[in-house]
Amino acid sequence: MPFTHLPTLLAEALSARGYAAPTPVQASVIEPQAEGRDLIVSAQTGSGKTVAFGLAIAPQLLTEDEGRLPPPRAPLALAIAPTRELALQVSRELEWLYAKAGARISTCVGGMDASRERRSLSHGAHIVVGTPGRLRDHIERGALDLSNIKAVILDEADEMLDMGFREDLELILDASPEGRRTLLFSATMPKSIVALAKRYQKDALRISTVGEDRGHGDISYQAVTVAPADIENAVVNLLRLHEAETAILFCATRDNVRHLHAGLIERGFAAVALSGEHSQNERNSAMQALRDKRARVCVATDVAARGLDLPSLSLVVHVELPRDAETLQHRSGRTGRAGKKGTAILIVPYQRKRRVEMMLRGARIAVEWMNAPTVDDIRQADKSRLMTMLMEDVEIDEDDRALGAQLLEKKSPEEVAAALVRSYRARMPAPEEMIEASGSAGSSREAGKEHHRDGFDDVVWFRMDIGRRQNADPRWILPLICRRGHITKNEVGAIRIAANETMFQVPSAIASKFMSAVKRTEGQEAEGAVQFEAVQGGPEQAERAPRRANGPAPVRHAPRPTLRPASGAPRRPRS
Repeated sequence: MPFTHLPTLLAEALSARGYAAPTPVQASVIEPQAEGRDLIVSAQTGSGKTVAFGLAIAPQLLTEDEGRLPPPRAPLALAIAPTRELALQVSRELEWLYAKAGARISTCVGGMDASRERRSLSHGAHIVVGTPGRLRDHIERGALDLSNIKAVILDEADEMLDMGFREDLELILDASPEGRRTLLFSATMPKSIVALAKRYQKDALRISTVGEDRGHGDISYQAVTVAPADIENAVVNLLRLHEAETAILFCATRDNVRHLHAGLIERGFAAVALSGEHSQNERNSAMQALRDKRARVCVATDVAARGLDLPSLSLVVHVELPRDAETLQHRSGRTGRAGKKGTAILIVPYQRKRRVEMMLRGARIAVEWMNAPTVDDIRQADKSRLMTMLMEDVEIDEDDRALGAQLLEKKSPEEVAAALVRSYRARMPAPEEMIEASGSAGSSREAGKEHHRDGFDDVVWFRMDIGRRQNADPRWILPLICRRGHITKNEVGAIRIAANETMFQVPSAIASKFMSAVKRTEGQEAEGAVQFEAVQGGPEQAERAPRRANGPAPVRHAPRPTLRPASGAPRRPRS
């Protein structure tokens, strides 16, 4: 349906921006039953929430006779967002929506010049947009006067509470007039939001545009299973397979953002990084590089990526698994916006597949499970892209045509075409060989099955103190053996996994070298905790041998991937 019953100046602004009809959340907040009431709105990221609350507060801001704003004095509306980027985005949206009405909007966010913000507030404003900490600071210093506030909007309210801003939000709401409207916008509605609404809202209207399918309708979800040691290689191959115009990669910590960003730059990707260690100027520079296509990949933490508005973003990769379904939705919601299609891919270490399946099933998100792209997959995709590019109709100027004719005089058409293909491939980062795709007997063999291989007539059996109960799997056990023993996958024979232990073969000729390397790597990171020992005879003889005096091998956690996920109890996220 088209926009109806809107002030003329706002309707003109929407028309100028190409809005023909409201999104579901926008239509809900401008219905007669919502006018003047407190609202609790559940809406997905990318559903048009910012324009929605801009329209919802119009009756409190605009004069009835002319539909314009009065002269700027103490602010009439306050919009609170969890991060600098999201607050700046909200401010930009409200600026064009209220431009014809003569709105003056002040933005107050951490990392910016606070004295300049205080000067802006002293000159008067109709709407103030800010982050909780900076707004509280201005209130306590007397720079922000809330006595005339008619509406307060909490955008991404669930995220602000998760980030520890409850005390700041309560101070801001307590400082605003009791008769104001309070609008809570959030993708999810946990108990903490319900409690906040009960305390600060009266007769609130509940609006939800989130369907039964928790996944975003314009986002296709995929899950790729990999060995922990192959996570970074999987990222490279996914980027190369999709060749998205813009992609975002999510990591759990600043250190992992830094590590992955450096690895991608080294491989030749045009990438930028966003985390709490970057200044506002660095963030602005990174965002501008993505918008003008000088960079195509952004590596970010969850909080640092809040509020990113990149119309060309079509690929989201969860390099490290989100802590819950809500975080998955927030991350994935960066793409699939404004009717465009997007892809969200989870990289799942083999030993965590069951946990991810349970999370997706509980969230009612349909996902396609697949293997990581291989080198052959990427080359085939490159071939198709190159053919599509060359078959497009293009205008050729005379200089290019003349140069082409000169090349054909000296080279055959086949040689010219081959040089073109080589030039195209040379511009692209090389794909990575994956452990699963290597075809090695050790990596693909199911536990308990053995095949004779040349060079394994004379072997030594070794035992590790992890087994099925510790999520042991040949696909990540093999790279662990290779790293600890400084050998290649072709030097590992049969692998047998039992309940609490794993046994494997190494050729006798390199057994001593292997064990020496294992002892040198003891205690290095999490993998050093896994114990190795040589076994006399084969597995059958080992089963009859007495166990250690101290009892069965202790239960140990599986090795962590190269990109280390945050561990322990849930903590306050770092931006």
